Amino acid sequence: MVLRLHRVAHLCWRYRVPLLPRLIYIFNRIVFGVVLPPSVRIGRSVVLGYQGLGTVIHRRAVIGSGVNIGSGVTIGGRSEMQQVPVIEDDVLLGTGAKVLGPVRVGRGAKIGANAVVLSDVPAFAVAVGVPAKVVRVGIACQRGPEGGSAAPGEKPRERGN
Repeated sequence: MVLRLHRVAHLCWRYRVPLLPRLIYIFNRIVFGVVLPPSVRIGRSVVLGYQGLGTVIHRRAVIGSGVNIGSGVTIGGRSEMQQVPVIEDDVLLGTGAKVLGPVRVGRGAKIGANAVVLSDVPAFAVAVGVPAKVVRVGIACQRGPEGGSAAPGEKPRERGN
């Protein structure tokens, strides 16, 4: 529901409709407890845990497709820095994770619960801790190019074998 409303607000914002995007933003903030400005670019198949309860997303953030965002996640800037995070496709952000500043989270990465990400996370990596450190690289993604599961540089397994 939150993301459907956001899509309407984003469309209105792109076409410079003056009042409706702001009203939808306020509705989402009051009813669902999510700070999701109309200017945020969100890809397809994004999931907000518990309808985005406690989630805060910066107005210039970019979120790719297939991203799973837990409740209480903050995606935002840092003081004295103009750049904001870019979350690529198929990323998992654990509950309470904070992604702050000019950070790029690579495709298929997983961020642990309550991790504070202050530097880039490579594709297909796991980052945990405060501040977040990459503990594993090259994890299998959930869906490969042919729909199977594959790690980077690996052929997907055949189904049924």
